[in-house]
Order: sequence, then structure tokens, then C-alpha cells
Amino acid sequence: MAFNSLSIESLGQGPYFVMCLYSALSREARLGPQIALYELANHVVKGNLKHDQASNVLSDVIEFRDDMSSILADVFCILDIETSCLEEKSKRDHFTQLVLACLYLVSDTVLKERLDPETLESLGLIKQSQQFNQKSVKIKTKLFYKQQKFNLLREENEGYAKLIAELGQDLSGNITSDLILENIKSLIGCFNLDPNRVLDIILEVYECRPEYDEFFVPLIESYMYMCEPQTLCHILGFKFKFYQEPNGETPSSLYRVAAVLLQHNLIDLEDLYVHLLPVDNAILEEHKREIVEAKQIVRKLTMVVLSSEKTEEKEKEKDKEEEKTEKPPDNQKLGLLEALLKVGDWQHAQSIMDQMPPFYATSHKPIAIALCQLVHVTIEPLYRRVGVPKGAKGSPISNLQNKRAPKQAESFEDLRKEVFNMLCYLGPHLSHDPILFAKVVRLGKAFMKEVGKREHLILFSCLLNITDQVLLPSLTLMDCNACMSEELWGMFKTFPYQYRYRLYGQWKNETYNSHPLLVKVKAQTIDRAKYIMKRLTKENVKPSGRQIGKLSHSNPTILFDYILSQIQKYDNLITPVVDSLKYLTSLNYDVLAYCIIEALANPEKERMKHDDTTISSWLQSLASFCGAVFRKYPIELAGLLQYVANQLKAGKSFDLLILKEVVQKMAGIEITEEMTMEQLEAMTGGEQLKAEGGYFGQIRNTKKSSQRLKDALLDHDLALPLCLLMAQQRNGVIFQEGGEKHLKLVGKLYDQCHDTLVQFGGFLASNLSTEDYIKRVPSIDVLCNEFHTPHDAAFFLSRPMYAHHISSKYDELKKAEKGNKQQHKVHKYITSCELVMAPVHDAVISLHLPKVWDDISPQFYATFWSLTMYDLAVPHNSYDREVNKLKVQMKAIDDNQEMPPNKKKKEKERCTALQDKLLEEEKKQLEHVQRVLQRLKLEKDNWLLAKSTKNETITKFLQLCIFPRCIFSAIDAVYCAHFVELVHQQKTPNFSTLLCYDRVFSDIIYTVASCTENEASRYGRFLCCMLETVTRWHSDRNIYEKECGNYPGFLTILRATGFDGGNKADQLDYENFRHVVHKWHYKLTKASVHCLETGEYTHIRNILIVLTKILPWYPKVLNLGQALERRVHKICQEEKEKRPDLYALAMGYSGQLKSRKPYMVPENEFHHKDPPARNAVAATVQNGPGGAGLPASLTINAAKLEESTAEETDKLKEKTQGAVKVINKAANATPKVTTSNGNSASNSKIIKEKDDKEKSGKEKDKEKKEKTPAAIPETKALGKDGKDKPKEERANKDDKSRETKEKTPKSDKEKEKAKKEEKTPKDEKSKTVVTNAESKFAAEKEREKEPSRERDVAKDMKSKENIKGGEKLSVAGSLKSPVPRSETSESEREQKRRKVDTHSSPSHSSTVKVSIHYINHTTPALSKSKEREVDKKDLDKSRERSREREKKDEKDRKDRKRVCDIFMK
Repeated sequence: MAFNSLSIESLGQGPYFVMCLYSALSREARLGPQIALYELANHVVKGNLKHDQASNVLSDVIEFRDDMSSILADVFCILDIETSCLEEKSKRDHFTQLVLACLYLVSDTVLKERLDPETLESLGLIKQSQQFNQKSVKIKTKLFYKQQKFNLLREENEGYAKLIAELGQDLSGNITSDLILENIKSLIGCFNLDPNRVLDIILEVYECRPEYDEFFVPLIESYMYMCEPQTLCHILGFKFKFYQEPNGETPSSLYRVAAVLLQHNLIDLEDLYVHLLPVDNAILEEHKREIVEAKQIVRKLTMVVLSSEKTEEKEKEKDKEEEKTEKPPDNQKLGLLEALLKVGDWQHAQSIMDQMPPFYATSHKPIAIALCQLVHVTIEPLYRRVGVPKGAKGSPISNLQNKRAPKQAESFEDLRKEVFNMLCYLGPHLSHDPILFAKVVRLGKAFMKEVGKREHLILFSCLLNITDQVLLPSLTLMDCNACMSEELWGMFKTFPYQYRYRLYGQWKNETYNSHPLLVKVKAQTIDRAKYIMKRLTKENVKPSGRQIGKLSHSNPTILFDYILSQIQKYDNLITPVVDSLKYLTSLNYDVLAYCIIEALANPEKERMKHDDTTISSWLQSLASFCGAVFRKYPIELAGLLQYVANQLKAGKSFDLLILKEVVQKMAGIEITEEMTMEQLEAMTGGEQLKAEGGYFGQIRNTKKSSQRLKDALLDHDLALPLCLLMAQQRNGVIFQEGGEKHLKLVGKLYDQCHDTLVQFGGFLASNLSTEDYIKRVPSIDVLCNEFHTPHDAAFFLSRPMYAHHISSKYDELKKAEKGNKQQHKVHKYITSCELVMAPVHDAVISLHLPKVWDDISPQFYATFWSLTMYDLAVPHNSYDREVNKLKVQMKAIDDNQEMPPNKKKKEKERCTALQDKLLEEEKKQLEHVQRVLQRLKLEKDNWLLAKSTKNETITKFLQLCIFPRCIFSAIDAVYCAHFVELVHQQKTPNFSTLLCYDRVFSDIIYTVASCTENEASRYGRFLCCMLETVTRWHSDRNIYEKECGNYPGFLTILRATGFDGGNKADQLDYENFRHVVHKWHYKLTKASVHCLETGEYTHIRNILIVLTKILPWYPKVLNLGQALERRVHKICQEEKEKRPDLYALAMGYSGQLKSRKPYMVPENEFHHKDPPARNAVAATVQNGPGGAGLPASLTINAAKLEESTAEETDKLKEKTQGAVKVINKAANATPKVTTSNGNSASNSKIIKEKDDKEKSGKEKDKEKKEKTPAAIPETKALGKDGKDKPKEERANKDDKSRETKEKTPKSDKEKEKAKKEEKTPKDEKSKTVVTNAESKFAAEKEREKEPSRERDVAKDMKSKENIKGGEKLSVAGSLKSPVPRSETSESEREQKRRKVDTHSSPSHSSTVKVSIHYINHTTPALSKSKEREVDKKDLDKSRERSREREKKDEKDRKDRKRVCDIFMK
């Protein structure tokens, strides 16, 4: 460009020159003037161009650019360096000449700056290069290294003053940062101000005027364009460095300026962070030190310090506190963090907190408050929309005047972006701002109410996380803020209990270890709890309760954990602790429920005591506490109930103790086996009578607590599952849970499971509405077949449903047809029963085999299981007793002069209202019982079908109905006894009352041995009620004739099915009944003595329980009572040291038995020994074909055990565990029929021959026995038993051989004897029925010389022989009447009874074996004269046989003596 105007003529005409010129022009266009000038000068140096020509060209070029001379000087500088290094001197000379030629183009000053001093000397521009160098160094030193005075404010005060005036002026007008910036530039230029110091002054002024962010921030941002990027950060760093002295304190204004600059990204946090103290490692060390100190505090609080050591510890603590008084240097990082939070710069604040340990930053209160304020601002719009309670105004929070602050939350979804994150960093230190705490909780409550967890699982999860990490720890650090606790419960109650309990678990077990402050709080809480619990008594419940409440508002988990641990150790604390918990909040009650469950589920606790026979006391204490606290306070039950259900699912029944206590306390339903008969009677009435007279403690005001329990069960569908699990677990206790456990413990667990089922089922029946109950309880066949519920439990659960259903149907029918006549009401009731029970009748068929329904009908089975004592009888005595109590109370209220009139009036009104309720309830029950009895009267004809035998019918009735139910509950035991009596009173066809009672009393050993402790108690109640009925009939002939005389249940000859006729001779008369009762008493004694002598724990315990229960009615006979007393006394001596519980039971019974002695009577008073012979019929009862007389195990075993002595029991017990070997004695031998074809009869000839043979020998035996010493009862007993044994065995073996058709082997002697007897003419008379006269005559001869049991055998066998020739009939046993005896033999027997131990054999006429058989009613009866003739012939023949057998008696006596010797050994 510059060369375009040059003329070729001015450059000369040389070709080479022209070439260079164009070359330079082309290069200048591409590379610029520097290269062009360099090429031109380089040609001169090389000699290609003359220096004068080059100077001419350069003179022309200089004019076209202002900086051309400077460029040319730079070219000369480069060539100077290049030529100075060359060895060719010519090129150096050319360069020198060129510079000299161009001196007029470049100033000397410029050349002096850029050329080397030696070159300048050669050019003549300087004199000496050395001097020039020295002068240059001095100038540079002065210029660059000497402090200029204008950098100091005092030197340039005018410039800096004007600068401060500019920055400090009023900025409210139109003054902008750009205008001020221009003025600042002018001042810097005018006064030569240092730009860095100017920036420092701008920051200082900004610190003093923080409200002008909008002015200073743009000003600094614009000013930074004139500085290096790091300058601002360095200046701030130096400012912070200035305050890092030991006692220095960084001003908050500086933190704020730095925070604003960080927020506007004018500086980087990483650059500024390195200037701040302390370093991160120091912060980490401080955090660790705090944790160690917290743990030391915990250790000091938990360890026992002696008084002498306490003073030393206090001195050390004082020294440490003095050391801490030295103020540590400021933590500038925390100061900057606080400023960042205040200006709303969350991103940078979060970055700083990430560099520190968790919650370290927010543990400093100013930072926590600043962060809380930021959260306040962020949630303000959402809180105003959904969180403000109705009626509350609140104080709105103003927004941050900062566009860069976090965005405010408008919806719940916005909370996830920033707010939840902020709260997580805040952690437990939200406690510094209770208002924000309440706001967050209210937002959570609104979220659960509006959105719920199903729609927003992520948000719900975040809310739970915030609750766990922030809300609960913050509540811990709050100082007893009950309002916050209640506010938190408002949100918590919207969570399912599973989530709540999970949060409580985290809070209790993990949260307290997350921060040093929480560790200290935990230790302090435990220390305070110990202090309170040590001083808690019944007298100071209120003040202690307030302290507990105050402590629980903040730290309920730690407090309750300690309280529960104390309750588990000291059960006497339960009552005062329960009373002291009335100051708790709703949240605290819920936490208490969780702590209880956690304590119950503690795997480290053993649930059994060290002896493995009883449940641990800690579990019992917790259970008792549970019941009391859940009843008194509104605590949610769902978690506890579900825990029990889960334990049952796992096959563990220990925790049923909890459910039992809760139901007992909350519903007032008490389950105990120690109820008196008055209480038991009251329990058969209505609900009001039960509450007033049925329980030990008058549990009042259970309405609300019952409702809470019911709601918890229904809301969580736990009612039926708990029932089914308990019903199934009863067997699980035995077969699964009780594998290696002690039998005593297994029994207790079984009883606990069963009792809880009964209690729980009773609660459901009385509290659930009809609809709720019917909707939840399935039909009986579904319960039994699908859910595998035992039948007794299934009917127990279904029974209230039937009652509800019948009642509702009855009400519907009454409304449909309005009629007041009693007959109409009864008809409607029966109709409603048929409608409801018809499906049940069909359903029960599937519960048992079809064969069962041949004997009893499904209707009878369902009726028995569906009724209760409420349906059968009205307890008038109980109602009268409770009404009289209320009258006495009202009279006492009137007589009380101290009671205020208002209270008197209220109490009297309460008593009057209660009295009216009881009377109304009694009336209602009376009407109901009358309706039920009418219904049963109509149903009875279809109850017992007896298609097989009467005996089988009784067996099925006892096996499927009586025995399962009589041990189900105490009321059911009473019900079973009453039901048997009711069936008798209704004159039910095919029901033999005698057989039923005989089967119940004949052998109780196996039943008693298989019972648990509580079942034995119930079985005892059942026997007691049965004995009560029997004793009432026994006590008075008129009562017996009235209640039993003409009743089919006391027929001794049961005729073919369908025959309704009968005569007086077929009935058991009063005197024979008394003999039968004596036999039953004897058999009870026999069984009791056997159980007492087994040595087995269960046998002894259970029989003592049963004996205690039946004590009012047994023993009544003096000698039986004495036998029992001796055995019990022996137990007391043996078990005193070994088994204290048995000793206590035995001592208790022994004392009661002695007190009953005055009421016992001698045997001859209990039943007459010389009854009239008119009705003494040796009646034999046969059941139809296929029957086996008394086949049920109880009856057979009773007969067997009757024939065994106590000594035999001891001997056989060693061989077989609990099995009783039969050793028959003639004294109480009874023929037992075991044939399968029904033809089982014994020939009376056998007995008569035996009688004649033994007549002469018996008197001698008696004399021997009279001489036997009375000191050893066992020896006396064996004297008789051993003597009679051979004959007894022969007689019984003869009987068995005939009954079983030679299935039992006989001895040769017995076979010969049988053949002789069969050849006698008596065979011709075998078809005749024995008359009263024959029985009397034969018995007189027998009584002269033989004991009563031998006469029984004779009459039984004779009766069977008489019937043998008739139709094939099956013998079940024999019911005989005693016949008169001589006075001499009677006196001998009295002497003998006094000397011989009565337990081994009953008195002469006491063992009347109940035996009933069928007789075809078409068989003609014999005339009386013919009967007498037969009697006379039989008597003559018997006398002849007796003389023939006198010789054999001696041998028999020797055999008996040998057997006796064996037993004595």
C-alpha cells in the first residue's frame, strides 16, 4: 500500500533493484510492513542494495504510517542482534552505514531504548557504552523497585478523598454505576491512584452500604474489566487474612460482601476458600474430639462414682473449663456460610457444607437459624395455601430481594427440588426454630390428606426420610415442647402403624448415635429417668408423673425403654407408673406401644424361668402393665394385636399372655379357675349380672376401652384370625411348641392359649354387632373342615352367631305378626330356631362319620353345642343377691352424713338404675328360658335314635358332647351337668340317666390324667354339679320319687325301641339308688387313691384339684373320707421337699377335708343295709345285637380298676407307665361283657356252687382278719384281698370265658368246674326271669357267710343265666338290689369294716353294678308261685354243692395266703 505511489524512476534503473522492489511490494501485502522493511534492510546488509538508495525509500515510507519509525527501530534492533553474532565484518559495516543514513528517520531516544549499547557507541549516539549501562540500571531501579509515594493515602489524600466522596454520595437519584465508574477512572488518571487500592476502597464502601447491592455489584463487575480476574479474590483473601489473629473477629459485613460476590459469580468459591481458616483437617479433628467428649460424658453418667472421687472429678472439670475460656479464632468458613444462606445463595452454601462433617455446620446456631430462615422463605407460598390451620392468621414471611435465591415452592412437587435437601442438611438442628418445625409438619399432614402415599410414592418416601432424619431428632433437642409433640402426632396418625414403628425404631436405636449432641442428650435423659424412677411411689404419683411427662415430650423412646426395664424387674412399680403416665402426649402413647412391643420381642430375653416350668416374671410383668396402660390411655392397639398374631403364626404362644391381660383389663372379661359358685352362677345371667357379680374385681367404665379394642380388631381384620390361630395353636402347643419343654410348662401354655381363646371369644360375642359377627365368622363346617378348627372351639365361636341370628329372626317375626299371647311368641321363637338351625343341622353331618348319626341325631348334636347356661336356667339367687347388695348400698348412702347431697343423689340414682336394669334383665332371661324349654320339649323325641344300642348312644353322647365341652370352660362344665339333668327331666326317649351317670363316675382316672391344670379344675366343677344332682336325689325319698320315680332314665329294663309302656317294677327304687350312689362314691375313692399313689406329678396335681372342687358333695361316707385323708397325708409328707406345689395343694385339700368331717356319715346311714326285698330285682340290662355292655373305655376301665388294690397299682406301675393290670377280687367282682355278637351271659349255677363251697371257709377268714393288727392299713387290706383272690380270679375267669367264647384261657380246674355246673338241672330253668322272692331267698343264704361283692357276682350271674335261654341279648352289666341279712353277720361286718382299710373294698352292699338290658316285651312273665318253687329247688341244690366243696376250701385258703405273701413282699 505504502509503496504504490513510488515511481520507478526515483528508485533507479537497475534490474536487480526492480526485482527487489516488486518482491517487497508483494510480501508487504501478505505479511505487513515489518517483514517488508526487514527484507529491504536485509538486502542492504548483504550488499545487494546501497544504503543511500534504501534510505531514500524508507524516507518515503515513513510518511504513510505514524508508527513506521517505531517499526523501523524494531527492524534495526533485530538486525543489530543478528549482525553482532556474525563473523563477517562487512555485513556489520553495511548495517552501521544503513543506520547512520536513516538517523534522520528514527529519533535517538527510540534507538537508545532498542539498540545494543556497543552499537550506539559505534554510531556515535553515546560516548561510552559502559556508562550508559550503569545509568540505565539506576533508572530502572528507580522506576520499578523504589516505592512511589502516590500509593499511600496520606500522600494522595485528595484523590482518595474524591474517590470516597464519589462512592459515598446519595445514590437514590439517577446516578448509575457506569457514571460513577467513569469518574473513578478520571480520578485514577488525574491523581495517579493505584487501581488495586481503588478496588479495595470500593469494597470497603460496599461493606458500609450493604443495601445498595444493585449499585455496587454492577460497579465492581464493570471495574473488574480493568483488572486481572484473580485481583478481586486476592484482595478479599487479604482482607480475611487480616482478621485471622488469635483474638480477631471477622466482621459480618465482609462475609456478606464475599457472599454477594460469590452469588453473582464475580469470584470463585474454590479461589476464596483457600484464604479462609480453619483448614478442613482442623474442623474434622474438632468434630472427632466432640464425639469423644460426648462419649466420656455418657460414661461418667453411667458409671458409679464414689464420694471421694467426685471432688477430684469436679476439680478436673473446672480446669478443663478454664482452658476452654480462651476464645478460639473465628471460623471464617462458617461465617461465610451464614452470609451465603442469608443472601439466599444455596448452591455455594451447600458446597461449603459438603466439605465438613455431617451436621457440623448446622450445629452452630447462627447457621441453623439462617438456614431455617431460608426454608421459611422457600415454603411460604405453599404453606399459606395448604398449611395454615383454620382460624389462624400467622405472620407472612417477606421474600428475599434477590433473583438468584432458590425458587419458592408452589406445590408439593416443588418441595423435592430444594426444601427437602435443605432440611436434610439442617438435621436435628431444626430444633432451633419450632415455628418452622410446625410448618413442615403441617405441610406433611396436608400432603397425606390431599395427595396420599399411593399417588406420589417418591414424595411420601421423601417425607418419611425427612421425618426420620430431621423431625424426630429435632424433637429430641427441643426443650419439653408438648405442642410440637402433638403437632407431630397430627401427621403421624395419618401413617400406617408399620411406618410409625419403623420410624420409632430408627429414632431409638440409630438416631442418638449420629451426633455428639444427641449422644449427650440420651445420657442425660437416662440419668434423669433413673432419678425419677428411684423416687416414684404411690404417694408422689402426681409430681413424678409431671416430671415423666416433661421428659417424655422430647425423648420418649429412651425414657420408656428405661421405665419398661424397671417394670420387668420390679412388678410393684406397675400401678404407680401407669398412674403417672397421664401427662403424656398422643405421640408419646404411640411410642410407648412400640417400646412395649420391642421389649416383648427382645430375642435376648428368656421367656421361661431357669426351671423351665413357668413363664418368666418379666413377661408376666409386661403383660400386666400392657393391660393396665392400654385400658387407661387411648393407645392404638393394632401393632400389639398384630404382634400377637404374628407370634401365633410362628407357632409361639407365650405372648398370648399379653392378649389375655389386654382383653381382661379393657373389656372387663376375667378368666380364672378360682371363681366361686356364686360368681359362676352370676356368669349364667345377663351382661349386667356378669359385670356386677361374675368377676372378682368390679371392673367398671370399660365401655370406651372395649369399643377401642373392638375397633382395632375390626379395622385391621384381626378378630377371626386371632380366634382361629388360638384354636389351632392349642394342639400346636403340645405337638410343635412343647417338644422339649417340661410337661408342667406345656400344660400352662395350653391353658393360657385355651383361656385366652375363651376370653377373646367372649369379648367378641358380647361386643360385636350381629352383622359384624355373622359377616366375619364362617359356618361351622367351613371352620372345622377348611380352617381345621377343633369342634369345641368352632362351636364356641359360632354359638353367639346362632343366638344373634335366632334373636333377630324372632324380632322380625314378632314385628310381622303382632300378637301378645305367650303361645304365639313361643311358636314364633320355635319357627325362628328352625329357620336358623336347619342349615346347621345339615352342616354338622360332615363333622363326624355317618355311623355316629345312628345313635344321636344332628339336631341333638347341634342343640347341645349351640345352647348355653343362659338358655337353660335363670340364676334367681344371683339376681336377688345383687339387688340386695344395691339396697344395702343405698341404705348406707342415706346413713352417710358426711357425703354431700349432690353426690348422695347421684349415687342413689346410679344404684336405682342398676337395680332396675338387673330386674329387667332377670325378667327378660326368664321369658327366654321358658321359650327355650318349650323348644326342647318339642325336639326331644328326635334327639336320640339309638339304632344300635342304648349303651352306644350314651357313649357317643359322652364322647362327642359332654367330655369335650365340660373341660372347655367353667360355665360349660356347669352347663354339661345341667344339660344331662335337663335331658333326664324332659323324659327324652332312649336316654338312660343311670347309664350316663354311671359312665361318668365309674372311672375318672384316665380323664383326670389327661387334663391340664385348668381342665382338671373344670372337670372337677362338672363332677361337682353331677354329684350335687345325685346327692339331692339321694337325700330324700320324696325328691327322688318326684324327679326320678317315673322317668325313663331310671328304668332298669329298657325295652325294645318304640315301646312306651313300663311298669313300676322296671324302675330303680329309692333304696337301690342309694346303693348305686354308694358304689359311685367308692369308685371315686378308688380312682383318687390310684392317682395319688402313682407318684406322677400330673396325676397327683389333677386329682387334688378335682377332689377340692367336688369337696361339697364328696366324700360323704366316713370310711371313704378316712381312706382319702390317709393318702393325702402321705402325699404331704413325701412331697414337702421334692415338689412344693403338690405339697401346697395336698395341704390345702387336707385342711378342707378335715373341716368337712362333721358332715360325713357312717356307711349304714348313707344307704340302708336292710332294704325291703319287694323290689329287689336282679335286673340285667342287655343291649341289642352287636352291643357290648358298657363298651366305652371309661366304663371298662372303671370295672377293671375297681378290682385292683392300691398295692397292685404300686406293683404294676413299675412295669407299665400308667397301665392298670386287672386283678379280680370276689369282693367287688362284676361281670364285664366283651363279646362281639351280643350273646354274653353267665350261668348262675357257677356262682351258686361257689357260694356253697365258700360258706364254711368265710367265717374262718373273718376270724383271721379280726386278729390282724390295725397299725398298717395296707396289710389289713391285703388280708382280705389276698384271702379272696383265688376265688375271685376263678369267678371272673368263668365269666370271661363265657362272655368271650373261650377267648380267655382257663385252668383245668376251672374247666372241670364249669362242666359240672353246666350239668346241673339249673340249665332247664335258664329261660325264666328271676323274681323278687328268688333273689331274696338266694341272697339270704349268701349273706350268711360271704361278703357283699360275692353276692353281687352270684346275683349277676344268676340273672344272666335266667335270660340265657331266651332271645339272643347282650349283657351290659347288672343293677341289683340288696337283700336282707342277719344281725350277727351284720355286726361281724361292722367290726371287719372298722379294722380293714376301706379303700381296698367297699362295704357289702355298696358295689351295685348298674346294668340295664333289653327284654322283648312280648315274653310272658312267670307266676309268683312258680317262681317260689324254682327258688326252693335252687336253694337245696346250692346247699348240696357247698358240702361237696368244703374240702376244697382249705386249698383255696392256702392259695390266698400265698398271694397275700407275694403282695406283702
